[in-house]
Amino acid sequence: MVKILTTQVGGLLQRIGTAGEEPIEETARLLAQAAIGEGRVIFAVFDEMEAVLLSAQFGAEPFQGAIRYEDNMDISSADRVWILARSAQDDRALALARHLAEQFIPFAATAGEKAGEQNELSDLAYTYIPTGLTKGLLPGPTGERIVQPHALAALFIYEAVKMAYDEMVMDKD
Repeated sequence: MVKILTTQVGGLLQRIGTAGEEPIEETARLLAQAAIGEGRVIFAVFDEMEAVLLSAQFGAEPFQGAIRYEDNMDISSADRVWILARSAQDDRALALARHLAEQFIPFAATAGEKAGEQNELSDLAYTYIPTGLTKGLLPGPTGERIVQPHALAALFIYEAVKMAYDEMVMDKD
């Protein structure tokens, strides 16, 4: 079982890395705008995506300037927000995305579904990185799909964005 899981997770990360190279770079650039200017990098995380914020704030290599999104916090045009949700259909993520779009505050988003017509979150976001995880990776005992490592996929994306972000922010010092 572990060998099958390793193969499936490896494939997931490979797909994210291949398809996500450009949006990862764009997301890092967007977030770096806040760090280079007078803004804040605000992480709006939902459900298990909380793991990304924990890593950004308390990991071995914290994300410079990362703060947690709080309901009703004042967000200025100098700030940049990264919304991370399991699904692009998450009501909380969509409500925040609509609010930011109305205020003309650029933000990034990461969720399971690919960008497209049926994905309002990707349409509203300045940059969008899909995890590609919309169902389980493995067949379960009764035919259902099991194992949905949303946090693992998001942490992989986070590390890729952070590497590019750190390089951009250091170049400006």
